[in-house]
Amino acid sequence: MTRRTNVYRTLAPAVASLCATGAVAQTAIDRSELPIAEPKRPKYTEVDARNVKSPALFEVKAPQAAPNVVIILLDDIGFGGPSTFGGPINMPALDRLAESGLRYNNFHTTALSSPTRAALKTGRNHHSVNMGFITEMATSLPGATGQVPSNAAPLAEVLRLNGYSTAAFGKWHETAAWETSIAGPFDRWPTRQGFDKFYGFLGGETNQWAPYLYDGTAQVELPNDPNYHFMSDMTDRAVAWIKHQKALAPDRPSFVYFAPGATHAPHHVPKEWIERWKGKFDQGWDKIREETLARQIQMGVVPPGTRLAPKPSALKDWDTLSADEKRLFAHQAEVFAAYAEYADHEIGRMLKAFEDVGQADNTMVVYIAGDNGTSGEGGQSGMFNEYTYFNGVQETVPDMLKKIDQWGGPETYPHMSAGWAVAFDSPFGWMKQVPSDFGGTRNGMVVSWPKRITTRNEVRTQFSHVIDVVPTVLEATGLPVPKSVNGVKQIPMEGTSFVYSFDAPKAKERHTTQYFEVAGNRAIYHDGWFARTIHRAPWEAKPRRALSDNSAWELYDVRTDFSLANDLAAKNPKKLAEMQKLYLKEAAKYSVLPMDDRLFERLNGETVGRPDIMRGRKSITLSEGMTGMMEGVFLNVKNRSSVITADVEVDASGGNGTVFAQGGRFGGWSLYVKDGVPAYDYNFLGMQHTSIKAPKKLAAGKSTLRFQFDYDGGGQGKGGQGALFVNGEKVAEGRIPATEAGLFSADETADVGVDLGTAVVESVGAEHKSRFTGRIPKLTIEVK
Repeated sequence: MTRRTNVYRTLAPAVASLCATGAVAQTAIDRSELPIAEPKRPKYTEVDARNVKSPALFEVKAPQAAPNVVIILLDDIGFGGPSTFGGPINMPALDRLAESGLRYNNFHTTALSSPTRAALKTGRNHHSVNMGFITEMATSLPGATGQVPSNAAPLAEVLRLNGYSTAAFGKWHETAAWETSIAGPFDRWPTRQGFDKFYGFLGGETNQWAPYLYDGTAQVELPNDPNYHFMSDMTDRAVAWIKHQKALAPDRPSFVYFAPGATHAPHHVPKEWIERWKGKFDQGWDKIREETLARQIQMGVVPPGTRLAPKPSALKDWDTLSADEKRLFAHQAEVFAAYAEYADHEIGRMLKAFEDVGQADNTMVVYIAGDNGTSGEGGQSGMFNEYTYFNGVQETVPDMLKKIDQWGGPETYPHMSAGWAVAFDSPFGWMKQVPSDFGGTRNGMVVSWPKRITTRNEVRTQFSHVIDVVPTVLEATGLPVPKSVNGVKQIPMEGTSFVYSFDAPKAKERHTTQYFEVAGNRAIYHDGWFARTIHRAPWEAKPRRALSDNSAWELYDVRTDFSLANDLAAKNPKKLAEMQKLYLKEAAKYSVLPMDDRLFERLNGETVGRPDIMRGRKSITLSEGMTGMMEGVFLNVKNRSSVITADVEVDASGGNGTVFAQGGRFGGWSLYVKDGVPAYDYNFLGMQHTSIKAPKKLAAGKSTLRFQFDYDGGGQGKGGQGALFVNGEKVAEGRIPATEAGLFSADETADVGVDLGTAVVESVGAEHKSRFTGRIPKLTIEVK
């Protein structure tokens, strides 16, 4: 376009911003429309190139001396967890950054994973970018579709188009669930969202011992290493990328987004880290809260006089628990703390890479300790297998105690009691999924940038929100908020830069109004006041009241009540009414309305109308080599009758290995051949296996295997009758007493000819061990 041609003008605001933040302005170019336009191509009449002077080389470069940027985002750990903010969990990497930078004690997230991540990367509210809930529970309503729009370009794309190298490692959880297959589309995958490099997992959680990973858009084959753990693997990959980039292009700044799965369930951590925490939580969650608050006041990260907010009435006092409960719950916290400490250790190892290349001084690190508060999804007692939560099955303390020595290891997929969520969110009263309480939204944040932030080890108290990170990074790097990206006009940035607070601890806060909402839990902050309603606790199956019912709103003056311990609603009804009116105004403005308080119903895309590549289909035909199909892109066999038919070819041994598997060790089903004998196994949440086996081996050559499941009906999660056929002849049958109603797995996949991840059937195994030794030219799954 001619109006972009050869633009060389000075951008006064950008220059001023650069000077204010420590970066130095370079020759003026228009960065408000990205990609930056190339100069007009010259035309020549000269025949011989020797007689022509070449034009200046056009290169897109970041502003001179622009810093490296590192954003670190932990998962499911609250304000009162890390030692940096007075918590009991030792996190030395976070401590070191705080000592060389700034602690922010009034920073907020959205109280849930996908919404926080989308808001963090775009600088817009989560409903503005269609992330009203997690991607797996998106709906057809605007504000909740799970599809980040192109008119809110992510920070990585803005930095990449301004000359940065960009990489993301770890958890993503921002790609719409129905877009996570090899069929794409790939627009919302990390490498189309501004990242040159991505190494990690797409969903909300993964088995840290056996993750399902992508390098870009290619599946990663896990090493045959019994000591493998994803946390150390992702760190190794990040360190290698940083050093490789700086070896080849030392003057090009890097942007690293480092987002471990820690400390989201499953709480997976090497045993030697767990052993360091033995006995350190025996005093229980109530005492831990008291000890944490005392440290927080002493450290100055909460004001003197702060009180502990009351914990939910459903959570028992520690002193009322049985000896068995105390033993189990204390160990759950030991594993959680070990996981957090281990993750922080690996983060320190990643950051050291910038020291090793001599660029730590000019690296801006934003370390956010949690994408929400600590999770209470473990319910009253925690879980040995987190998928019991998604399938409405209650585990018992006696059963969990039998497995206590395995807690945190590969044989487990654990979560902890919700009592610990409140403890690690101290001094607040609630937790993850509750944006109407600071226990759900307030997360400790540390910002360090030695070259620019000259004050050390200070606390900043101004209200800030996850949407403020993008404008802060842009101001710090000397880049304008773009008006257009890749030909798409951008919606306004909704966050507010907090660079102003770097040098001014007493500066007046600039982010003065912020709504909060997740599944009907809602609140509004404005000029030091906070109004809220608790609509549903994480362990409650149903909301407490209708969305139209405003009878249970509360009001707090957070200028004098840091922890939300003193409800002023009865004393100041006029102010409460004013805040409720403001909430509705903000909710309408940012596409929060209509609110949706459905929860597990959203797992079924048909119920909530979201796109589904299997919609309307009753069958899918596959063949060998088709692997890695996540649950959101596969035919739904739950709560209905089904038939799987496989054409196989085997040698005289009868074959061996997985014919088809969906799920893994903690829930799923498989059609397989073991030492020549065909069989079917239903693994109910790792608790109960039903195996239906043929009486003899397959003959050499071609055979057709068929398994028919006739569902009982009468509701969800019921049982049914199964029958196995070989070449049309029924060879075995049996009853499957119960099935999984909601979810097999968040990261285990459906695979033909192999069982990726963990094993549905332990005797067959997973990964390399489970590969089928014959051929599978055709496999069909049908549902009724």
